[in-house]
Amino acid sequence: MAEGKYDLIVIGSGPGGYVAAIRAGQLGLKTALVEKDDKLGGTCLHVGCIPTKSLLFNAEVYDYFKNAKDYGIICKEFSLDWAAVMARKAAIVKKLSKGVEFLEKKNKVETIQGFATLAGPGRVTVTDAKGQKRELTAKSVVLATGSEAKLLPGLEADGEIILTNKEILDLKEVPKSMVVIGAGAVGVEFASIFHRFGCKVTILEMLPRAVPLEDEEISAELEKSFKKQGIAMHLGAKVGKVAKTAKGVTVDFTTSDGKAQKLEADTCLVAVGRAPNTQNIGLEKTRARLERGFVKTNGFMQTDEPGLYAIGDIVADSPLLAHVGEMEGIVAVTHAAGKHAEPINYNQVPNCTYTEPEISSVGLSERKARDAGHKVKIGKFPFSANSKAGILGAREGFIKIVSDEKYGEVLGVHMIGPRVTEMIAEAVVVMRLEGTVDDLAHAIHPHPTLTEAVLEAAEGVEGMSIHI
Repeated sequence: MAEGKYDLIVIGSGPGGYVAAIRAGQLGLKTALVEKDDKLGGTCLHVGCIPTKSLLFNAEVYDYFKNAKDYGIICKEFSLDWAAVMARKAAIVKKLSKGVEFLEKKNKVETIQGFATLAGPGRVTVTDAKGQKRELTAKSVVLATGSEAKLLPGLEADGEIILTNKEILDLKEVPKSMVVIGAGAVGVEFASIFHRFGCKVTILEMLPRAVPLEDEEISAELEKSFKKQGIAMHLGAKVGKVAKTAKGVTVDFTTSDGKAQKLEADTCLVAVGRAPNTQNIGLEKTRARLERGFVKTNGFMQTDEPGLYAIGDIVADSPLLAHVGEMEGIVAVTHAAGKHAEPINYNQVPNCTYTEPEISSVGLSERKARDAGHKVKIGKFPFSANSKAGILGAREGFIKIVSDEKYGEVLGVHMIGPRVTEMIAEAVVVMRLEGTVDDLAHAIHPHPTLTEAVLEAAEGVEGMSIHI
């Protein structure tokens, strides 16, 4: 058995893992990055964030062609070349994956392909595709093994009819109809994509509102927009039997008022959450504690096993977001290197959903702020009153600021509308600096921009918005 000694070993090359390895290299640690697949980047790069957002952009462009007359442009002939759409997606993913490889080499990280298991304190066994084993040792090990899509009991993804986020990215053509089970970020994003490409989409959500992690007013606005677009949505729906047929799939469900219904469609996307990849990686040989399959850590991402860290989707009570995994990786490696590390404030994590209209948020919703005992004041500003939104022809949505009544501290910011995923970082910075609505209102925002709506929402806390 070949052996290798390192200062730090990272298991998993998703956003958390590959970023952790790069930071370790930057800090001068001899680092190994172990990945079970034959390419770096993990779920986010290959079957998650990146390919999905590529398709969302294509859907946006296609929308512009369908509505070109509104912009004074006459398109007599245009059509969708699905093969070209998929080829562009694949090219983007390949280029970014090569970029990750380059960055690992640049920072002197050794990449090792194989399935890694914990063999004991500071010991990792890697088994390659041929079954050959290699033992690695290190003072510190970072687990970044990610997550997999959940399926309903008795269902298996087949790549054509029953789909998860992975299989749907390789469809050979746009289906005529689709049932989406789950109205979280994954479900509503794919609904938004395929609806705009001409697919008849119906969403089934067990909870009483869509995107249930968002502020209630954001959920209501998305539901209103989807209804206007023609995306059907059943909330409070309990899915029963899902069965493949000669023509596609049938889905039996019960509505919120107890009525039994059946849907027929070409395809069914199951988007009911994700499960952590913590099985069969040797955790039973450590002191690390699990909670519902997720690894318990402290603020520096340490487990109860000395020298063992966990980051990303496998961490208990951590949002399953790529950017969170990246920062957790930086915190873990910085701590392992003996440098000053600052624990993550999970109340200041931005959340983005790339539907049409887009959604972004950070901090407490209005309800959670009130439940936490805050006396709050709310400021809202609609994009219908924003000049740049009018220019873009995208006047749906609003910005909502939740602030503390006494000092005006910003407790949460919630956005739905055009390009808001590019705007939320301003709110993150203000909250990190314990800023107030006055800080936002007194910061001069350029005109005409969508960001002026942030200023106006801040002014709205005291009823002083200018343009409404």
